[in-house]
Amino acid sequence: MPKKLLQHIPFYLYLAVVSLIILYPIFLMFKISASHPADIMKPHKDLLWGPAGITLEHWHNVFTSGLLLPSLFKSLLVATMVMILAILIAAPAAYVISRVGSPFKYLFIISLFISRTFPEVAIALPVSVVFLHWNLLDTSFGLILAHLIKVLPYVGWILIGTFEAIPRSLEEASSVDGASKIRTLRKVIFPLSLPGVAVAAMLVWLESWNEFTYALYLTVSENTLPLQTYYYVNRGGIFNSAAYATIITLPVIILTFILQRYITSGMLAGGVK
Repeated sequence: MPKKLLQHIPFYLYLAVVSLIILYPIFLMFKISASHPADIMKPHKDLLWGPAGITLEHWHNVFTSGLLLPSLFKSLLVATMVMILAILIAAPAAYVISRVGSPFKYLFIISLFISRTFPEVAIALPVSVVFLHWNLLDTSFGLILAHLIKVLPYVGWILIGTFEAIPRSLEEASSVDGASKIRTLRKVIFPLSLPGVAVAAMLVWLESWNEFTYALYLTVSENTLPLQTYYYVNRGGIFNSAAYATIITLPVIILTFILQRYITSGMLAGGVK
């Protein structure tokens, strides 16, 4: 066996153990959602690993209840719109902050951190009262606005660091070549910032997709998927709850797979050269 391969064996073993720890709860969740109650309720621990009878009864119950699709579509709509609006709002502001002098820059960054120190419940209650007066209660638009309150500060924080990593000499070189400021931003700065934007977009989407507090305060009839799952868990139906939890997890895996190609290290390497 090559010496290089032997040196990497501890790393691969560590990676396998960590992957197993992360993936086992997902496997267990899916297994419960597709198993007969009699198989899961047996007092034998090895049944959690071994094969058991497969049934789609719990998935059928979830899909035929008439509650899944409205919740799923609302969560997808809200999370996607929050992601798009957060990037459109935060990216220009983060670029400007990254290019101002140090004292003002740090003041803005500290302000972003301070805005996230307040408990969500303390913010959600007055927001729900205001939204009630604005007729935004139980609307997707109201939920989108509420989620933006939560995600904009740390999106700005992530993107400030992203734009700071882009050397100013690239902008100067583009200006020397005759490009306008807008063209430099469009052709140089924003393409180079794609990894940071992808990370921010993924985190925003996940935060909105999993958000519970604002959904609880601002939703009356049309629940989001996390809220609907909570109601199933609260009733004690572990099998239907496992099916709901699996459905919540699938879009997260798909989004991560789509955006992971942008999250690469060293994309800026050699940019100045």
